[in-house]
Amino acid sequence: MKMVSSLFTIIFIVILSLLLPSPWVYGSSKMNPFGDSKKYEGSSEFVKLRYHMGPVLTSNITVHIIWYGTWNRNQKKIIRDFINSLSDTTVPHPSISGWWRTVQLYTDQTGSNISKSVILGEEKNDRLYSHGKSLSRLSLQGVIKSAITASTRPLAINPRSGVYLLLTAEDVYVEDFCTSVCGFHYFTFPSLVGYTLPYAWVGNSGKLCPGYCAYPFAMPSYSTKMKALKSPNGDVGVDGMISVIGHEMAELATNPLANAWYAGEDPTFPVEIADLCEGIYGTGGGGSYTGQLLDATDGATYNMNGIRRRFLLQWVWSHVLNYCTGPNALNP
Repeated sequence: MKMVSSLFTIIFIVILSLLLPSPWVYGSSKMNPFGDSKKYEGSSEFVKLRYHMGPVLTSNITVHIIWYGTWNRNQKKIIRDFINSLSDTTVPHPSISGWWRTVQLYTDQTGSNISKSVILGEEKNDRLYSHGKSLSRLSLQGVIKSAITASTRPLAINPRSGVYLLLTAEDVYVEDFCTSVCGFHYFTFPSLVGYTLPYAWVGNSGKLCPGYCAYPFAMPSYSTKMKALKSPNGDVGVDGMISVIGHEMAELATNPLANAWYAGEDPTFPVEIADLCEGIYGTGGGGSYTGQLLDATDGATYNMNGIRRRFLLQWVWSHVLNYCTGPNALNP
């Protein structure tokens, strides 16, 4: 979501690219060429994740969703179930809430941890594509403004603990979508929206680029030998979105205003806790290998349990362990 503005940042990213997994991995998830060493999973003495004294989301987190474009009932249910799973500790291990516990380890300057409570807030439908089907990054903030200022049922405005999740349908193109990003997070500008609100955008890649943003449930066009895995909820685009939503939620919580937890010296191009583990879903993951995953009885692939369903969700960086981790890790 950011632009490189210094030579130091370029060097830093090059070093990480050599040591950590590539942003989108294309290896088989059914074999493990790295043995049982968990230290391979993104651990690196070169990673200098630091706290930059900014706020994190320590109050109960409320997620307000903006459905931009056309979404069917089942697609919405999958995403709602994922959001609600972040705080549900009754779900069997390995669980989505177990994954969120790593995010909770991060604190602000008072020592307060990120909230364990993540709840689904109000929702707004923008079925008529109020800002068109081709959006710039800046115009996304216009969509959010429309949602909080609507004449009927506007979204609640909660700068302290509310986060705004803008989801675009599979026929909507967003600047840089499918070429360099599948989602990003930032905060709204008061000059445009009237408030500083942490938000994330994630697009449904089902039609435009499933091989890029919904891997491993779809293969890139240049890959002819690898077979896509069966998605756990029967919707390749939405199942692919889940890991991106989790990625952005973890970073929204730990770096909502781009001045809290990140590696590197450039806040306009921070390397955040999910960036460090992109492409890692299980033990042994890294390089071109997703890590050891789980197989459902119907042949679908997943790594964590949620409310009423299963999901595939990337791991996040633990500053306590100094490597990537998830609740499905073997021999934790």
